[in-house]
Amino acid sequence: MVLWMLELSPLEIEALRLSLLVSSCAVACSLPFGILLAWLLARRDFPGKVLLDGLVHLPLVLPPVAVGYLLLAGMGRQGLIGGWLYRSFGVSFVFSWKGAALASAVMAFPLLVRAIRLSLENVDRGIEAAAATLGASPFDVFLRVTLPLSLPGVLAGVILAFARSLSEFGATITFAANIPGQTRTLPVALYGVTQTAGGDAEAMRLCLISIGLALATLVASDLLARRLDRRLKG
Repeated sequence: MVLWMLELSPLEIEALRLSLLVSSCAVACSLPFGILLAWLLARRDFPGKVLLDGLVHLPLVLPPVAVGYLLLAGMGRQGLIGGWLYRSFGVSFVFSWKGAALASAVMAFPLLVRAIRLSLENVDRGIEAAAATLGASPFDVFLRVTLPLSLPGVLAGVILAFARSLSEFGATITFAANIPGQTRTLPVALYGVTQTAGGDAEAMRLCLISIGLALATLVASDLLARRLDRRLKG
């Protein structure tokens, strides 16, 4: 069984490589924005906070295809933002792996923000106040006290976002399509082979690869979270 799984076909290798690339880029690029928004929602009160919170979590309740269409309308070469990027810098997201990463980042962003926000809300503000009275600037307090104490939540958010990106399909295929070597991630490849006559065996292999990758991600997340929690308590 293990040897069978190790002998991956070119399609499986391509889909696995692209999924890891897209998910890694999606999480890495969205993490700074996720931390910033989580901090704003956890620590600041301002007009429109409820609306901002709703917009952040909107991808959780919208159909993924709708999110993909909105990305196509806004970030496509004829879109308001996408058109400007293409004309000014020659940057195009649509129908490319960068578009797949953008779609995955948008769909996973609510999970990232929510996990980090909950962790920030549980940080003891007395410790932050003590650091401030010792002369630390607000930025130093955040960097040296708040962020380290919230690292378990940040890690949880990163892993959740990464796992969600690995499984993203609807927004990706709508915005980035199914292009071999460019946007054909594991979920897109799985959908493609299910539409092909006699593709049941390949579909099962891709499904098992997806399950194995997701399970490995969750196990690694649990182990890292426990280790980090022990270090913080120590």
